[in-house]
Amino acid sequence: MLLRHGRTAWNAERRAQGHADVELDDLGHAQAAVAGPWVAATYSPSALWSSDLARARQTAAHVEKETGLTAVLDARLREYSVGERTGLTMAEFAEAWPEEHAAWVDGRRTFVVGAESTAEVTARIVPALRELLASVAPGETAVGVTHGAALTTALVALLGWDEPMAGSLRGLDNCAVAVLQETGPDTPLRLVAYNATPDFASSGAVE
Repeated sequence: MLLRHGRTAWNAERRAQGHADVELDDLGHAQAAVAGPWVAATYSPSALWSSDLARARQTAAHVEKETGLTAVLDARLREYSVGERTGLTMAEFAEAWPEEHAAWVDGRRTFVVGAESTAEVTARIVPALRELLASVAPGETAVGVTHGAALTTALVALLGWDEPMAGSLRGLDNCAVAVLQETGPDTPLRLVAYNATPDFASSGAVE
C-alpha cells in the first residue's frame, strides 16, 4: 500500500515542494490522525517504510501509533527533486521559466535546473518499494509513505504500464492510498484500489 502524506501549507498554496523539508499543517496532522487508525484497522500492515522528509515522517508516525510498527526511513521514497522550482507556485514557475512551464503543461515534462527526471526517480523508488514488499510474507501488507508525483511514477512502473499512462492518473489526495497486490514473482503488481481514503468529512479533517 502506498500512502501519500497529509497536507502541508505548501500543498495548500500549490507550491512545488520537492526535497524541501516542509512539515504538515494543522489539517495535514488531522488527516494523518484519521488515516492512521483507518490503515491499521483496514489493512493490518506488517511493515512500514517512509520517506525521510518531515511531511512523510509525521504521517507515518500516526500509522506507527496505531500499529505498533516502527517506520524504516528511506530517502529513496522522497518526492521528485524539483530543482530551482522549489517553493514556487505554478504562476511563479511560468513567469520564471515560460518554455519549461509550457512543456510541463503539454506533458513533455521538461525540467528546470537541478530537477530529477522520471527515469531517475523510477530508478530509486521502485527498488525501494520492491524491497519493502519482499520484507513481508505472502498475505501480509506493507505500507510505504511517500509523495504525490513520485508515488504516481512508482505506481506506473510497478504495474508495468507505459510511462505516458501516468498522465491518465489523477494525483492522489493527501492521506489517500493506492493498494497493489502481488500476483507472482515475475509479474507486474495488480491495482486493487486507488485514491481510497477514510471518511475525513465525519472527522472534520477536510479542507
